[in-house]
Amino acid sequence: MPTSAADFELYRQMQRIRRFEETVLEAFPRGEFYGTTHTYVGQEANAVGVLSGIADGDVVVSNHRCHGHFLAYGGSMDALAAELMGRQTGVCGGRSGSQHIQWKDFYANGILGGTLPLAVGMALSEKRAGLGRVVIAFLGDGTLGEGITYESLNMAALWGLPVAFILEDNRYAQTTPLRLNLAGEMAGRFTAFGIPLVEADTTDVLEIQAIGEKAISHVRSGAGPFATILHTYRFAPHSKGDDTRDPAEVAHYRERDPLPLQGRRLDEATRRDVEKIVETEVEEAFRRAAGAPPADPSRLTEPLSGYA
Repeated sequence: MPTSAADFELYRQMQRIRRFEETVLEAFPRGEFYGTTHTYVGQEANAVGVLSGIADGDVVVSNHRCHGHFLAYGGSMDALAAELMGRQTGVCGGRSGSQHIQWKDFYANGILGGTLPLAVGMALSEKRAGLGRVVIAFLGDGTLGEGITYESLNMAALWGLPVAFILEDNRYAQTTPLRLNLAGEMAGRFTAFGIPLVEADTTDVLEIQAIGEKAISHVRSGAGPFATILHTYRFAPHSKGDDTRDPAEVAHYRERDPLPLQGRRLDEATRRDVEKIVETEVEEAFRRAAGAPPADPSRLTEPLSGYA
């Protein structure tokens, strides 16, 4: 059966994130990047599935694991690679590094839990503007240990704000497994504030796409906040090297890899073509970034220009 355009595009987007992140991990030990990084390998279906349902003007608030969200939002791979390398052609002119990216209506911040009050404030602004725009806020399971999370959920529910909370449970808070850091049920964190939710243990981008559409439709209708809990797994370390997990556990979850699952919906020739195209795109993005001029510290306070 011929490959549908929708299946093609979903696989292409996930493959772009996967190869970008794998390249980052391969290159980091060579000293090509500044600071640290937290990759999205294994969680690609979440960003691609959820963000396929956003509209122009919707706000996306991300966290320290933001590369996948940024690429799924439509950000430039060239500019992201350049930002990680501290180049003038980066998303933020080489000033933000891996975790603090801003472009159009996309905002990422590396402070755990600190993203949620930002998202709630933006949602309040959007509600007052009355233009039907919504906020999508990604958070990880480790964020549930931060008090600011519950202050934010309380205000979002109390004020009926148009914010969709997307909780990506990758089963670890840095290197601490969920069973050692979380009491009770995740869903209860949201239902305690009267926030409706959908919870799913899936890596199928089509299932996640449908769930994301429901969440975004709910908040866009004016019905208040909505939460989505997506149980997932990251295949790579928390950051660039701190992995204490049992390799057998990682291998077990790799059997649920979202890329092969979606790849089987493409005919073999098309799938190979996508992978070849993406491989070239990633190689060229990092090559161009490496050749761009470094950021100039003396120009830190100047407005950004160049990347649009």
